[in-house]
Amino acid sequence: MPQFGNAITETIPAVAEEPSAWAAIRTEAAALAVREPVLRHLLQSQVIDADSNAAIVARVLASRLSVAEVETAALIDLLAGTLTPDILASVEADLMAVRQRDPACTTYLHALLNLKGFHALQIHRIAHALWNAGRVEMASWLANLASLAFGPDIHPAARIGSGIMLDHGSGIVIGETAVIEDEVSILQNVTLGGTGKESGDRHPKIRRGVMIGAGAKILGNIEIGAYSKVAAGSVVVKPVPAHCTVAGVPAEVVRIHRADEIPAETMDQNI
Repeated sequence: MPQFGNAITETIPAVAEEPSAWAAIRTEAAALAVREPVLRHLLQSQVIDADSNAAIVARVLASRLSVAEVETAALIDLLAGTLTPDILASVEADLMAVRQRDPACTTYLHALLNLKGFHALQIHRIAHALWNAGRVEMASWLANLASLAFGPDIHPAARIGSGIMLDHGSGIVIGETAVIEDEVSILQNVTLGGTGKESGDRHPKIRRGVMIGAGAKILGNIEIGAYSKVAAGSVVVKPVPAHCTVAGVPAEVVRIHRADEIPAETMDQNI
């Protein structure tokens, strides 16, 4: 018979418990408030000073519905301090593009004050600069705020050239690894997205002079060749050659352009 009275009991070391998500959020908020003073008031009121987890969620959601909760002077300083001469040159090129291509835009001042696609693009330029400087949280916060306020959802890592027009702006989605070269026009409800859960370089590359019509979806790490046109409502899942029009679901080449045609400038919606 086995003897159990003197059995040696092995002590199993205790496994350290993971901190709760809420504890982690409070710790992260305190650290971020130190790193990014512009966000300090927001983090203090929404997370750090909240007396319960429910209060955190409620305060964050309520603030999104009421847009921003940061000091205006501090935000102006952040934006102005990020607007380098190179970025300002791109802003001016965007103003000129909108003025030349949008018949509803009668003055540069109208574009500056009233066009949300233009506003979203300029916030993206600032967010992209912050992203490249390693200020990822600030860049992401600005990108999210721009999406809430203006409509376009642009990842701060996306690379966008100058002379760009986001016409109307509503519903535009531009993914993390997307590239948009100079002199491109994009209409409302356009998606430059991935094809699933793949990681790495997974978004479209839009070459110079392209026009993308309303509601078009361009999916995957594919190239839209220079001076081409994607017709409204098309779904593009394979590369598009330069100087052509594609249309349909899935999109196919339906016309070859003259070498001197620049769809982004003519804004001709006809196939």
